[in-house]
Amino acid sequence: MKVLLASSEVHPYSKTGGLADVVGALAKALAKAGLQVGLATPLYKGVLEKFPGIHPSDLRIDLPLGTRRVEGEVFQLEWEPGLTVYFIRQADFFHRAGLYQETGADYPDNAERFVFFSKCVVHLARYLPWQPDLIHVHDWQVGLVPLLIKHAKERAGWGTAPKTCLTIHNLAYQGVFPRSAYELTNLPEDYFHSGGAEFYGRMNCLKAGITCADLITTVSPRYAREILTEAFGGGLDDVLRQRQRSLVGILNGVDYTEWKTTGNPFLNNSFALRNLRGKDAEKLSLQLTMGLPQASDRPLFGNISRLVDQKGSDILLGALVEMLAANMQFVLLGSGSPLLEKAFQNLARRYPDKAAARIGYDHPLSHRIEAGCDFYLMPSRFEPCGLNQMYSLRYGAIPIVRATGGLDDSIIDLTEDLEQANGIKFYEYSSRALAKAIRKALVLYDRPPLLRHFRKNAMSADFSWDRTTAEYVDVYRRTLAAA
Repeated sequence: MKVLLASSEVHPYSKTGGLADVVGALAKALAKAGLQVGLATPLYKGVLEKFPGIHPSDLRIDLPLGTRRVEGEVFQLEWEPGLTVYFIRQADFFHRAGLYQETGADYPDNAERFVFFSKCVVHLARYLPWQPDLIHVHDWQVGLVPLLIKHAKERAGWGTAPKTCLTIHNLAYQGVFPRSAYELTNLPEDYFHSGGAEFYGRMNCLKAGITCADLITTVSPRYAREILTEAFGGGLDDVLRQRQRSLVGILNGVDYTEWKTTGNPFLNNSFALRNLRGKDAEKLSLQLTMGLPQASDRPLFGNISRLVDQKGSDILLGALVEMLAANMQFVLLGSGSPLLEKAFQNLARRYPDKAAARIGYDHPLSHRIEAGCDFYLMPSRFEPCGLNQMYSLRYGAIPIVRATGGLDDSIIDLTEDLEQANGIKFYEYSSRALAKAIRKALVLYDRPPLLRHFRKNAMSADFSWDRTTAEYVDVYRRTLAAA
């Protein structure tokens, strides 16, 4: 089977969030499973310098974009056996300080940038020496690809066009632009309607993919059910209910070749389930790095997050104001809303011996926080899948999560199964409910045998890509076999 993946970000080449981790890990896992895999992504500023193995290909791009034509180049890298990454080089669009925005504001030409990228993906699918059987696109930035493929197959003479799969990583981000942006697609007007790309008079890139893809997946089974409801559907629940038979929820996996507690270049100490002395040392090291008193007997809570309401940053602040009077410490790594950034910095100044906040993105520090913390906080308002709770499990940091989306699918509370319990869940979206969950964690910390039981279950949990890959291959095959 031959599959071309497409994503606006791929770790380790580019990243703003979990999308990059998932797509990079999935591509490697599919290749390991024996598929021929291509992966298309933009060539952003600085990537060539960091990865000198990337080289120009013979493919050139010259595509219409509304009333003009835009040229580009294709660079490539043989990342793994059976896996080639195709980087789209277009300096005007992608050689910038950020991927989607700067100083908190989206680039005003994001429609042009990602309509162009979507067209490049279709161009690759048609003219690569190997012909993919299926194109798997991720999120709104390539949401137009299934519509472009549909048009090429039905009206532009590409009878052997590949099938398409769209994965929705977060329905809150849909790529909605003014009506005029549709002209950039160079598609006929009759695709711009309520059953296609039109959304209340505007162009919706994700909706175009939902209506036209042969297969739609989301990143957890519960989220696949949630987005069919008005509360979680982002205005597209009716469209999704119409495509329900083509919708599948597949829980993301973890790349354990990177997220590991032994031989990890980002950690100062290795540790394992049978010997946690290295974790104790990581805790002391993290406390020192974050400017907190080193205290091995004080429970340390962590959070790594975009500071936005979706991630529960607002209720986290409220709960911490209440709970930091207790014998505990808290560390944060994140960025997002300037108001929330300032609020967490103020919290750290108010409780200098108990709270520390690092604003920004720091990949090595994220590993150290997962390894050094006793508990990891994920109080999300909604969470399509979540990865940090899975990383936390492997690092022995007990997750405290709100029971939504993939958090509910991946964490087992004591009240659900005492023998298999690996985390703490709460249900009501409020600071009060989160504070109650933190109090449960403090009780757990004071009961070492029970804490060891939780850690054993947590560190033994297996969310490897082997299971996830098998599910993807199965739905790929069923999609290709369908008429």
